[in-house]
Amino acid sequence: MKKKLIIILVFIILIIIGVMLYFYFKEKNSTVEEYQPEEEISNEQMRQTIVSLYYKNKETGELMPEGRIIDSKELLNEPYKKLVELLIEQPKNDKLESAIPKDTKVNSAELKNDIVYLDLSKEFVDNHTGGEKEESTTIYSIVNTLTELTEVNGVKILIDGKEDEAFKDNKIKFTDAFVKVDNWEYINLQKINI
Repeated sequence: MKKKLIIILVFIILIIIGVMLYFYFKEKNSTVEEYQPEEEISNEQMRQTIVSLYYKNKETGELMPEGRIIDSKELLNEPYKKLVELLIEQPKNDKLESAIPKDTKVNSAELKNDIVYLDLSKEFVDNHTGGEKEESTTIYSIVNTLTELTEVNGVKILIDGKEDEAFKDNKIKFTDAFVKVDNWEYINLQKINI
């Protein structure tokens, strides 16, 4: 009889502990609050995207990317032209500068297959300081910026609609499309036939 009474008491204690645990966890789960953002995200914020623009470091002369937040609507109509126009503007970082000569205008930028045909004004050539290293920096600031887009593998440069142009010193010619390379400084401007 004593054994039955002890078993019944243990059983009742286990039931009481079980009921208490059930209500404890039920109450804990019911107090979970839904996360409320401090501020609603506007349509304008939802349209923002980050683009990488390659500028020249003033001290080292090397190309460095600068992230820029822009409204993706700006890239809808003429994305390649818009990116190069942004690249012509001065960067936000004071240690960087645009490698594209002053007063250069973008006449047009059109994607054919995976090559952007970039038509620039004559100021691109006329206002350039010259020198093969400076010229390659200018070319690859454009190429690296545009090839950040997955559909672009190269850039063909035209000057006022003319092909086969070159910088004034005639060391770098625009006869072929330029492609992105990892270490552009140590190569002879890798080109591809189109």
